[in-house]
Amino acid sequence: MFPFRIPIRDWISDAVDYLVSEYAAVFDAFSALVYFLVDNLKDGMLALHPLALIIVIAAITLKMAGWRVALFAALGLLLSENIGLWQAFVETLALVLTAELLVMVVGLPLGVLAARKDGFHSVVRPVLDLMQTMPAFVYLIPAVMFFGLGLVPGVVATFVFALPPLIRLTNLGIRQVPKELVEAADAFGATGSQKLFKVQIPVAMPTIMAGVNQSIMLGLSMVVIAAMIGAGGLGEDVLRGIQRLQVGQGFEAGLVVVIMAIILDRITAGFGEKTSTS
Repeated sequence: MFPFRIPIRDWISDAVDYLVSEYAAVFDAFSALVYFLVDNLKDGMLALHPLALIIVIAAITLKMAGWRVALFAALGLLLSENIGLWQAFVETLALVLTAELLVMVVGLPLGVLAARKDGFHSVVRPVLDLMQTMPAFVYLIPAVMFFGLGLVPGVVATFVFALPPLIRLTNLGIRQVPKELVEAADAFGATGSQKLFKVQIPVAMPTIMAGVNQSIMLGLSMVVIAAMIGAGGLGEDVLRGIQRLQVGQGFEAGLVVVIMAIILDRITAGFGEKTSTS
């Protein structure tokens, strides 16, 4: 129909090639930092006896979500250890927590900026739409080109995939703070930072925690896909089950992912509820 083809793929490929060639040292430094975080977190958790870590997680769950969820967490984690997936569970947990740390470091400031600057919000909104509708597998390609195969590109792909909900809900939560509260802070002579940290963020915290919750859930879904580029963990067991048509192995690993998702979901949801009532 058209006499020419818009070379989108060429533009993207050229941009990625340029970044890889010009900023290789930056990517290597970031890769080393991410690997340091994940590896030390994983080694720290594996250094504990499984029962000790189970007790710690169950205690956190008890405080945030009640005894029923804590009992589920304890039984679910004991099952993970019993079926031989404890190390894979810890590796996946370390990957998800590291990716979520990066999401919070980047997403919270961007969400605050979007809430306070309408111009920035109008620019970032279509970018977030693109990020949330782009197929998850697409994120693996630049992650591999920038960071190679292994754990680090898995964390990076998970981080990018899980970032939009936190930016959106941080922006939404701050924008929904009642104007009366903001006007009262202005009347008392509060500075911009005082108004943000003592009024807007505390009031918006339940919505922000909903963003954290959603980003963690998206991160867990991406962790399994990231096994295709060598991220390891439970995703590797799921992938191996698919490749070998071993439905039992895939189901076991998938069940442990579900257990982890429920535990993290209830902990973050409980934290959001506690902040809303405090």
